[in-house]
Parts: sequence; structure tokens; C-alpha cells
Amino acid sequence: MDFIASLLALTFVLACIHVLKHSSYRRQPGPPGPYPFPIIGNIFQLGHKPHLSLATLSKTYGPLMSLQLGTITTMVVSSPKIAKEVLQKHDQVFSGRPVPHAITALDHNTVSMAWLPAEKQWRNLRKICKEHLFSSQRLNASQVLRREKVQELLDYIHECCIRSQAVDIGRVAFTTTLNLISNTIFSIDLAHLHDSNGSQVPKDIVWGLMEYVGKPNLADYFPVLRLIDPQGILKQGQIYFEKLSVIFDGIINRRIESRSSSSSRSNDLLETLLDLSQKNDSELSYKDMKHMFVDLFVAGTDTTTTTVEWAMAELLQNPTIMARARTELEQVIGKEGGAVQESDIARLPYLQAVVKETFRLHPPAPFLVPHKAESDTKINGYIVPKNAQILINLWAIGRDSSIWSNPDSFVPERFLESEIDFRGQDFELIPFGAGRRICPGLPLAHRMVHLILASLLHCFDWKVEDGMIPKEVDMSDKFGLTLSKAVPPKAYPIKV
Repeated sequence: MDFIASLLALTFVLACIHVLKHSSYRRQPGPPGPYPFPIIGNIFQLGHKPHLSLATLSKTYGPLMSLQLGTITTMVVSSPKIAKEVLQKHDQVFSGRPVPHAITALDHNTVSMAWLPAEKQWRNLRKICKEHLFSSQRLNASQVLRREKVQELLDYIHECCIRSQAVDIGRVAFTTTLNLISNTIFSIDLAHLHDSNGSQVPKDIVWGLMEYVGKPNLADYFPVLRLIDPQGILKQGQIYFEKLSVIFDGIINRRIESRSSSSSRSNDLLETLLDLSQKNDSELSYKDMKHMFVDLFVAGTDTTTTTVEWAMAELLQNPTIMARARTELEQVIGKEGGAVQESDIARLPYLQAVVKETFRLHPPAPFLVPHKAESDTKINGYIVPKNAQILINLWAIGRDSSIWSNPDSFVPERFLESEIDFRGQDFELIPFGAGRRICPGLPLAHRMVHLILASLLHCFDWKVEDGMIPKEVDMSDKFGLTLSKAVPPKAYPIKV
């Protein structure tokens, strides 16, 4: 309601500006779409769940649809064929990013790998991540660390089992993921499973930041309003950015002090980046490091947590599917509860199918990170104009009945006889994107999601909360930059 009230309150001012600049509204030639209202365009048609609203509209206007969101021309892609044209055939043209106003807090957009133009600075940051964090060699070397953190998770759940205490799946998955990433980067834990309040602080920061960045913002639709930030989204985003910045400042400063007073070195990303920054020809600054950490923590923790949450919610709602996944784990790893290893993932096709089906029904980023056209380009017979914002509606693609049979049902079996994967080559399933802007953290996310989910299922059976039946598990979602569960799943672990 705050958004609608703000929009109505500003309509008169915007109308005056509009009249001065234009004698009448004219849609630029392009793909079909719903007729826009004067001034506001199609903003009201987004609704509270834009992924669902735009999926419905695409059934009328087609898989490449044009909208006018205030002054921003927006193209919505709702088919794998057109997604492939945008992200593969015309990858370079559509490699730009429209920068949300919230992302300009602390100048994050000027140094963020996620939002920088695909140019020299962006390539340098991606190269650092690929070589020093996400390469197979580095990931293989850090397997023991991930195994230790997952074992801490299992030990905590075992204690909950003894106490007959329900487990908040989202909280424990977040804490585990956060510590996996923080140990890889800083060699320290940033949260503790036994300290619910302490763990909640960084979770609130990360999820709050994702929510505000993904929130409909008048200042994005009408850039003239950026100076006044009418909804306070930039102000609130800046608070979250500053909180993360304070955490990272403290960690980095302590490491710099220890480097100057000791010859011992940690084997983590921070140490590597500090070494790189001290080279004479280095283009990596202290500011670059801090904002890279923001990207890594926000993207890494939120998407992994969300995927594990949705997967467990679907399995709780479908006990026969959970039983089949657990049977496969028992057959491959053994009945005595031996630890799941990352090398086991390749031998668990049904578990992999469960993860793929989760990505299909519940893509972490329902529109990916938006793209921007760098020049006029012809797509599907229509001209997509320069500077148009491009949204790839993964939620609509994942529930398209012309692509998937029984699309609204959770059916992992559909992937057992299918070669479709989520690594950016099969455009029916691209939760991490595709092309040059594909998420660089995909290799780590693949390992973490499968390892956490497999460990939860192998060591414990799970039951819904008291008084509930499986079909009563709440499956409603909450829209932000990521699509999280509106009600985090809680379940009782049963030791096997």
C-alpha cells in the first residue's frame, strides 16, 4: 500500500513534467504488450508478485512482451527460444545492466561485479573470482572445510532430534552457508548454529538488502525522482550496505595488522587479494575487495539458502519423493549414515533431479539480474530499443505447459531421462543465467546445495510440525530480488 500511495501522490507532479516534455504518449515500435496508462505506463500491472503477473500477461501478448514502467522501456522474455537469442546469440549486445537506485548506495554499482558494465574492470574481477575462488582446483582443496561445516550442521540437528525440537530449515541452511563462505574468504565463522540471535543479525542484513534491492521503486521508474528517494529505499539500502561494510572493515583491518606482526599466512581469499593488491601493477583496491565480498556473501548465502528451503518444503509436502531420495542415498552411501562426500553427487541422479525440479519451480532469482540493451537489436522479428531493460521470466518458463508436462507439480522424475542441466546451455533451466553474465559462483553453489540437501536427507528422516499433514506445508512465496519462502519451513528431524 505504501508503494501505491506514493505513486498516486506523485502522479500530479509527474504529469506536469510529462506535459512539458511530451505533447502525447507514444509507444516506441516494438514487441506487443498491454496498452500503457499515461505517465505511469504499466506499473500497476506488475502487482505484488510481478513474476506471476507477467507470466499471465505473456499468455496474451507472447513470449517477447513490451511494457512501459514509468519512463523505462522493459522487455519481458518468457520462452527458452528467445532467452537463447538474448543471452547467447546477442550476448554482447544485452550484457549491460540497468542499475537500481538502491544499488548506488556507497557507490556499490561502480565497483560491483554484478552491476559493472562488461568491460575491463568487470573482466578483472571475474578473473580473480574464477582463478582464486571458483576454480576446480580451489574448490577441491576446500572440500574438507565444507565437510566440517556440514558436520556441524548435522551435530546441531542431532541435538534438536534428542530434544524433539523442530528445525528452522532456512536459519540452519543460512548459517551453514554463511560459515562456508566466510571460512573460504576469511577463515572464520560469522554465525553460530546454537546462537539464534547472533545468527539472525547477518541473515537480516543479507535478506533485508535483497528485499530492498528487489522492491518496486518509483526512483527506478522515474529517474527524476532519484534526488528525493520518495520511498526511502536508497536510504534503507545504504543502512544495510553500511552494516556489511563495518563487518568487513573490521575483518580486513585485523588481517592487515596480523600480516604486519607475523610471518604466518592464512590460505584464504582475503590473503590472496591482499597479496594481489600489493603488487605494483595491481588494479585491485581496498574498496574493490569490500564490495566483492558484499557480492559474494549476498548472492552466495541467499540463493543457496532459498534453494535448500524450497527443496525441503517440496519434500516435506511430498513424502514419497523424500523417501525415494533417501533410498538412493542409502544405496549409494550406505545405511550406517556415513558422511556424504562431494564426489558422491555424480552418483545420485535422483537427488540431482530433485535439485533441478526445485530450480524449475522456484528459481532463486525469478527474473535473473536484469539485462540492458546496448543498441537497437532485432529479436523475434521485433526491434528491442537501445537502453531497454530485459527481464527473463524464469518463473514463467519453468511453469510453461508447452515445455513441461504437469508444470505446477513437483516431479523430479521428469529429469531422470532428460539431458537438461542448469549450467547455462539448456535455456529451459537457467537459474544461474547464461552467457558472459552467468553467475560466476555456479560451481560452488552446485556443490553446496547438493551437499547440504543430501546430508540432511541421509542422516535424518523429516516430519512436518505437529498437527499438520504434508499437503498443509505453506508454499507461498515472497518477491524480492530473490524469490524466498513467505513462511520458512520447520520440521522435526528423526534420527535414522
